[in-house]
Amino acid sequence: MPKTYRIGQIVPSSNTTMETEIPAMLLARQQIRPERFTFHSSRMRMKKVVKEELAAMDAESDRCAVELSDARVDVLGYACLVAIMAMGHGYHRQSEQRLKAHTAANGADAPVITSAGALVNALEVIGARRIAVVAPYMKPLTELVVDYIRNEGYEVVDYRALEIPDNLEVGRHDPARLPDIVAQMDTSNVDAIVLSACVQMPSLPAVAKVEAQTGKPVITAAIATTYAVLKALDLEPVVPGAGALLSGAY
Repeated sequence: MPKTYRIGQIVPSSNTTMETEIPAMLLARQQIRPERFTFHSSRMRMKKVVKEELAAMDAESDRCAVELSDARVDVLGYACLVAIMAMGHGYHRQSEQRLKAHTAANGADAPVITSAGALVNALEVIGARRIAVVAPYMKPLTELVVDYIRNEGYEVVDYRALEIPDNLEVGRHDPARLPDIVAQMDTSNVDAIVLSACVQMPSLPAVAKVEAQTGKPVITAAIATTYAVLKALDLEPVVPGAGALLSGAY
């Protein structure tokens, strides 16, 4: 009997993408590997992607971690990259430790990953130093994300801020537009492309096309989170059709 793992996600209340892209990848993996997955979420209030709302939302993550640990999930993913990065350099480490302590105190010790930490680690896994980044945020928040990534030791050669303030609209952004956006960027000397530095901006359908178009590995916040989830569960990080990181090469 294949083992079933419970995947817990802490998501912004207006996020509609993490509960589609993460399950889509892990269900695709079920076609080639025996493990099975179920998906469980807890929500933090957030509608506008601005610093004040993000800070208030992050404060709710403690409650969400406890709620999910009531369900005895096997791993928890904090599915909002910019909320973590807006709290200051390196904050993903602090958040992961604090939330894990809450699961342990509730008698359900489980690893906690953040999409922010997962993205930074994914760049290290594929050996990227110079990257290009696409983000849906307003320019000041995008610059904050770029600065956070730079502080982790990566060179952001070029980036695009799509300037979509409403989080629901971010979730409605058509991923088919992403290849053209990347085509207008300077990717000639980069090691990798971060096609979506946001777990709410849909990007999975465009990953293969952008990899083919640029000849560079493409990662997204959702792909990096899926990789981190599989590693945390001690499972082979392989998912068909989800780009270089999940190809089995790493």
